[in-house]
Amino acid sequence: MVKSMTGYGRAVETVNGREFTVEVRSVNNRYLDCSVKLPRSLSFGEDAVKQAVKTVISRGKVDVFVSVHTEGAADVQVTLNEAMVQGYLDAMRQMAEHFPVRDDISVSLLSRMPEVFTVERAEVDEEQLLADLMGVVQLALEQFDAMRTTEGRALEQDLRSRGDTILELVSRVEAGSGQTVADYRTRLENKLKEVLANTAIDESRILTEAAIFADKVAVDEETVRLRSHLEQMNTMLITGGAVGRKLDFLLQEMNREANTIGSKCSDVQLARIVVDIKAELEKIREQTQNIE
Repeated sequence: MVKSMTGYGRAVETVNGREFTVEVRSVNNRYLDCSVKLPRSLSFGEDAVKQAVKTVISRGKVDVFVSVHTEGAADVQVTLNEAMVQGYLDAMRQMAEHFPVRDDISVSLLSRMPEVFTVERAEVDEEQLLADLMGVVQLALEQFDAMRTTEGRALEQDLRSRGDTILELVSRVEAGSGQTVADYRTRLENKLKEVLANTAIDESRILTEAAIFADKVAVDEETVRLRSHLEQMNTMLITGGAVGRKLDFLLQEMNREANTIGSKCSDVQLARIVVDIKAELEKIREQTQNIE
């Protein structure tokens, strides 16, 4: 199964008191280009996230966005500096005793004094935190890959349909090519009769000229190769995997055969059919730009 390079996946999970949100999105790109945006507290997990992405996609511009919300204050410890509070209380009471000021000491007043509270971040188990994060990353990647698979299925069906259309057009070219030679022989014979009037016509000469013309306009080799290329395309689609680049190279060969066929087709109707073949090949080329 082929997959699209474009996709989107999102997962939100609460693990060990932390709510992780992970979003993965990608667009077309010639190579794999992965960008990970993490909060500072999770910056140590960037390489692990990139490695996880590489197991899912081999080509495309991938952006991963991670945010984390800690429920309660699990990551922060606030400690009351009792000695400092006692010192402020003693000094304020002494102030009230010696000066004509109102004694309005309160918790809110004391809490605004410097160094009353000591705020420390709790020691974090980075190994466990990373494991929690990667679990959510995997969920987002699963959704991301499921979307790419669905789009890839649609791309595959479109390419197969266009390949069948090209095969039908090639058959018409092959049939028309033989008729072109027959028509040329008839025109040549009529022209000779007109020029030579009552003189006997050299049948061998007509056969020779017709053979030369047939060789010039013969497209058998090109149509056989084009059919072979289309068969290879179907095989790649069945095999699946990262076949986007291979398909791109194969299309170059198909276009080369189509151009050669076009250069040999002197008949207007056949030339139009070749134009239709090229149009279908261009549509296939556009679609393969979306395939991983």
